[in-house]
Amino acid sequence: MTLKVYCDRMSQPSRAILIFCKMNGIDFEEITINILKGEQHTPEYKAINPMSQVPMIVDGDFTLFESHSILIYLCCKYPRVASHWYPSDLVERAKVHSVLDWHHANLRRGSVGVIVNNVLLPLNGVPSNPQLAEEAEKTLEKALTVLETFWLKDGPFLAGRSQPSIADLNLVSEVMELELLSEELHDRILSPYKKVLQWVEDTKSATAPHFEEIHGVLFKTRKEFRELMAAKSGKTE
Repeated sequence: MTLKVYCDRMSQPSRAILIFCKMNGIDFEEITINILKGEQHTPEYKAINPMSQVPMIVDGDFTLFESHSILIYLCCKYPRVASHWYPSDLVERAKVHSVLDWHHANLRRGSVGVIVNNVLLPLNGVPSNPQLAEEAEKTLEKALTVLETFWLKDGPFLAGRSQPSIADLNLVSEVMELELLSEELHDRILSPYKKVLQWVEDTKSATAPHFEEIHGVLFKTRKEFRELMAAKSGKTE
C-alpha cells in the first residue's frame, strides 16, 4: 500500500517530511490538511490522529505522528535511503539525535513565538503582547547563536557533517518559516548569523529541486502576509 503523508506545506515539519520523501524516491500520497482553516481539528482527522497535528503518516495499518519519529521510521524502513540522512554509526547517529532533541525546546520554541507575536496575532486583529514578543525574540536569538557557534562549528551541516541529515531538514524548515516575518524584522534577526545563512543555502542546494518546490506555498504566503501587514500599518511594499 502507498504511504500516506498528511501534511500542510505551511507547516515546518511537514515540509521536512516531503523533501525527504522526494529526495529518496519514496512513493507516497500527499494529503493536505489545511491548518489555517483548522482542518486538523475535524472529527474525521482526530479519529486517526488524536493529537490534531501535522505531519502524520499512515503506512498500511500503522499510524505515526511527530516529524522526528516519522523521519527516523522512514530511514529505517527504506533500505535505499542514503546513509548520510541517518548514519548507521552509533556515535554519528547519536549526534543527529542530540540535534533533534535540542530543536523543539529551543529553535522551534523561539521561531513559533516570534511568528505568532509578529505575524499571526496582528493579522487576526489581536494586539501583540510586547513583553511576550521580546521574550520570544530573545529565545530565538539565543537558539540561532547556538546554531551558529556550536551545531555549525565543525562543518557545513549540523553536528559537523559533510552532508545533510534528517536534523538539517527539520531545522532548516524551521528557519525558513521566518520568511513570514516582515522583510525588515527577518533581516534584522537573521543577518548576524552568517554560518546559519550559508547553511540554509547549502541545504537548498543539496536538496534541489525539491526544496524550492516544497517551499513554494510558503513563498506565496510570505508575499500575501507582507502585503496585508503593510496595509494594516499604512505602508506600501
